[in-house]
Amino acid sequence: MISINSLHKSYGKQAVLNGINLTFEPGKIYGIVGENGAGKTTLFKCISGLEPFQGAINYPEVLKDVCGFLPTNPFFFSKITGQEYLQLLCNARKIKLEAVAEKNMFNLPLHRYAETYSTGMKKKLALTGMLLQQNQVFILDEPFNGVDIQSNMLIQEIIKHLKNQGKIILIASHIFASLNALCDVLHFIQNGYIANTATRGDFKQIEQQMSQNFLNDKVEQFKSWL
Repeated sequence: MISINSLHKSYGKQAVLNGINLTFEPGKIYGIVGENGAGKTTLFKCISGLEPFQGAINYPEVLKDVCGFLPTNPFFFSKITGQEYLQLLCNARKIKLEAVAEKNMFNLPLHRYAETYSTGMKKKLALTGMLLQQNQVFILDEPFNGVDIQSNMLIQEIIKHLKNQGKIILIASHIFASLNALCDVLHFIQNGYIANTATRGDFKQIEQQMSQNFLNDKVEQFKSWL
C-alpha cells in the first residue's frame, strides 16, 4: 500500500499541492481528475520520485525502484531506436530483455529512432517499457490521449490485467468513459486539494461537481459577451 501524508509541493511562492492525504491499495485502479493545472501531474511526479516535496510518501520498498511513470508526452533521447530504449529500461532494473518481437504487442517499428514516432507510438513504446520492467506501481498520465481506438482498447485490457495481478494503478485522464470503465476509486483534485472522493457507482457526483465548478461559470462568462 502507498500511504501519502500531508503532501505539500510548491514552485517558488506558488503552492501546487496543499496537504494531500491518500492511500492506494494493491489490486485497485485509482483515477485522478481535475482541471489542467490542478496538481495531477505534480502529484504523480512526487510519487514517482521525480520531484522533491514536503510530507511523507510511504511504501514497503523504495518506491522509485518499483514504480513506472507514463508522462503525457514521453521523452526519448535523440538517435535511440525503439528497441534500444526498451533495452535501456530493462538494464536499469537488471532485467534480461528476450523475445522482443513477441513482446511488441503494439507492433511498433522498433528498428526506427523513437524520436520519429508519432505521439501515440511514443506513448505505446513507453508503456511497453514500463511493462517489461515488471513494476509494482503504474502511474499513467493521460494514457489514452493520441492513441488509436484499437490500442486504446488494448491499453484498457492491459490495465485490467495489471489490477488482477495485484498492481497499484493510478490514472489521470479527461476521458470519463475510460475512467468509469476501469477505476475502483476516483479522486477529484482542485487547487491542490482533494475536493472529493467517490467509489465505483458514485462517480457521477464528481462529474457533476466538476461541471458545476467550471462549466457553469464559463457558460455565463460566454453569455455575457455574446
